[in-house]
Amino acid sequence: MSVKPGVEVAGLTDVGCQRENNEDSYLYWEPSSDEEFQRKGRLAVIADGMGGHEGGQEASRMAVETVREVYDHTFRGDPQAALVESFAAAHTRILDFAEQHPAFHGMGTTCTALVLRDRQLYFAHVGDSRLYLVRNARILRLTRDHSYVGRLVESGIVRAEDAEKHPQRHILTAALGAGRDVAVDGAEQGVVLQDGDDLVLCTDGLWSVVTEEEIETAVSGNAPAECCATLVKLARQRGGPDNITLQVLRVGPEL
Repeated sequence: MSVKPGVEVAGLTDVGCQRENNEDSYLYWEPSSDEEFQRKGRLAVIADGMGGHEGGQEASRMAVETVREVYDHTFRGDPQAALVESFAAAHTRILDFAEQHPAFHGMGTTCTALVLRDRQLYFAHVGDSRLYLVRNARILRLTRDHSYVGRLVESGIVRAEDAEKHPQRHILTAALGAGRDVAVDGAEQGVVLQDGDDLVLCTDGLWSVVTEEEIETAVSGNAPAECCATLVKLARQRGGPDNITLQVLRVGPEL
């Protein structure tokens, strides 16, 4: 993977210990030309599919590829607007594919994507995959889970520290390919980044068995590739009940 100076990137996906197929997908992309790179920045996407082995795999693959394609080809200068547009296109494509292929009925996927341009972070999000910012040995979750338990936390019925172990935590209230319309969460304005900031994209196969404090410790003490390997190993040691996927992006002084 070719990465322009200014950021260190690593990603890793693992089937886990209890699944036969990996229904997660992820990608990192940046334009090849310097001019387009200055306009569009860097894109990272992660998705966790659902709807059976083939349906989940196809939905997550379709989501990350569509987000990349639409972001690249329809970009008009606003990264946040382009992300939202790309999510809407992915949602429609998954719906259309399932309608044309009845065996894939019920397919869908979470999707979380970020763009880094200059010192600004933009992101869009549907489902319960997550985006974290790690800065100065502190971790901050930038996304909220679109899930039944997420609603219970927001309403004060369930404590945030209990949500990761709640038996109904995997029930989603929003996903690409689910329902006719989809509401995309995102950054109301770009987040200003600093040297040494780390961004972590991960599916629930990681965060459901590894705490945020453990993620922060692994990120702060390792290079991104080592961090990915450490966290996947830890998730597997705890039973790896789901596919495990993450990307780590470390901001350097030249971004």
